[in-house]
Order: sequence, then C-alpha cells, then structure tokens
Amino acid sequence: MTRHFLRDDDLSAGEQAEVLELAKRLKADRYAERPLEGPRTVAVVFDKPTLRTQVSFVTGIAELGGFPMVVDGRLARIGERESVADTARVLGRQVSAIVWRTYDQSRIEEMADYSGVPVVNALTDQFHPCQLLADLQTIAEHKGRLSEVTVSFLGDAATNMSHSYLLAGARAGMHVRVSGPDGFGPQPHFLVAAQQIAADTGGSASYLLDPHEAVDGADVVVTDTWVSMGREDEAEQRAKPFEPYAVTEKLLTEAADDAIVMHCLPAYRGKEISAEVLDGPRSVVWDEAENRLHAQKALLVWLLRQPENQPKKQPQKQPKKQRENR
Repeated sequence: MTRHFLRDDDLSAGEQAEVLELAKRLKADRYAERPLEGPRTVAVVFDKPTLRTQVSFVTGIAELGGFPMVVDGRLARIGERESVADTARVLGRQVSAIVWRTYDQSRIEEMADYSGVPVVNALTDQFHPCQLLADLQTIAEHKGRLSEVTVSFLGDAATNMSHSYLLAGARAGMHVRVSGPDGFGPQPHFLVAAQQIAADTGGSASYLLDPHEAVDGADVVVTDTWVSMGREDEAEQRAKPFEPYAVTEKLLTEAADDAIVMHCLPAYRGKEISAEVLDGPRSVVWDEAENRLHAQKALLVWLLRQPENQPKKQPQKQPKKQRENR
C-alpha cells in the first residue's frame, strides 16, 4: 500500500525522527539528495492562498532534481468540474507525487485512495503537518532536543495548527498545551489521539482555557492568526474573546527565561502577537519559515524511498524475432 503523509500521526516516532535528521542534513547540504533527477514531476496543487507553501515546495522539488508542476485549484475545480477520485487517477499516471493544499481532510484522503503515488498534505482545514515538521526542526535547533520540551499554543485551539501541534508534538515526546477561549478548543477526538500517543512517548497533551496556566514555564510559545482563511468575516467578533491569548512581552514573562516564540505566518502585529515580540530576540519565525524548505524536502526524499512507493516496473516485451522463433 502506498505511503502518504496526510496527518501528523502518519509517521511513527522513529519515522518522524528519521525525517527530521534528514532535514538537518539537507539544511547543511541542500543538494545532497536528488531522488527526482530526470526530472520527475511532482504535482503541487493549491486550492487556498499560499506563499511559504508554494515557495518552499517549488524550490525544494527543483533542488531534489524534479519539476514542480503547479496546478491552480481554482481553475481545476477539483471535486466540482471533475471528481477527486478521477483527478487522482489522472495525476497518478503522470507524476511521481502529489502535494495538495485544500479544504476538508476527506478530500486529500480520497486523493490518496485513488492516486497510486505518494500524496502530501500541504494544509487542510484539520491539519498542517508539513508546517509542524518545520516547527519541530526549528525547536530542535534552538533547544537541542524535542523530548520533554514544553510547548504552548495560544489562540484558536480549534484550528489545524492546534491539532497538528497536539499530534506531532506528542509523537516527539513533547508536553503540548493548547489554549484558547471556551468554544474554540481542539476537536475532542484529536486531543484523545494525542494523549494516547503521548502515553507511549513520555509526552503529554492538554487543552487549557487559561492562557497564563498554558504559558507558565513553557520552553516554546506558539501562536497563529485568530482568523483562519475563509473566516475573515468573523474578525471583529473574535477580537474581544481572543485578546487575553495575545503573545505580548508581558505574557512572555510567565514563560521560561529562554523561551522562544514561533508563528507560522502571515502574522498580524498588534493582534495575536505584538510587534515587539515578533520582531524581538525571542522570535525564531524566520528560521521557522526557512525550515519549511528543508523539512519538506526531507519528507519527499523519505516518502520516495519507501519500498511501497517504488515505481512498478513494466514487464519487458520480447523482441519480435525472438517471439516468432519460440
């Protein structure tokens, strides 16, 4: 069965560590791996707005020796003009892998069911697993480890970033606290899944209403926009309940003295994070943004190496003369 990367817990703890170690090596030597030499084509499909995801995947695929075929999802209208399954069948016969930034998780799961090639989740409404690989790489760089690191995610805890932090952080043996207003907590089944993972890795996963409790002694403080794509009309009504969750210099005094601050961007200074913090000495957001490139390259290399993902060899036809003499 083809291996895909559709959500953070698709990788075991050992596999996650392998990908992150490879990302570290590729950051030190960007052209050390060329599995797409040929070039082999990777379809990179965008249904949602993008900057970092497009730049990092297009650059990364090219550096791996491949051709990044960017598909505008608004023109393709996958699931409207043509079914997801039929699109998957078409793409799977022509490309080596599919990267998709789309809406509901069910769409990318259907793509994986019918593609026959590795499918990578470049963001869905439920998860943002490639971002988390980059975030884990960044934390390891600045903290020297992942296991037993305490990370606090503040803001809308019902988002894909919150869910991915729970699953990926627990898989890495981290202590993950997500914190947001009442009614903006993680999906219960994702929290339970993270807690089950943490029981095996020595980490923990929790949802806390109180941002002060969440930040207390944290090694890493993470935030994201309070208004996800497609919910811009909710910005005004969200401002008041989310105010206590803003990452400010004052709130950071409750974190560990050497705490770092992360944001997957785009950031809205004066909203979910103050300008002083985002542009200050604790911020590692630019390292985080760069690491999308290295982590995603490592993921693609790892996926393409899996025995299940090796191209199937076509049977060799015998020369015509040899067939006639049989």
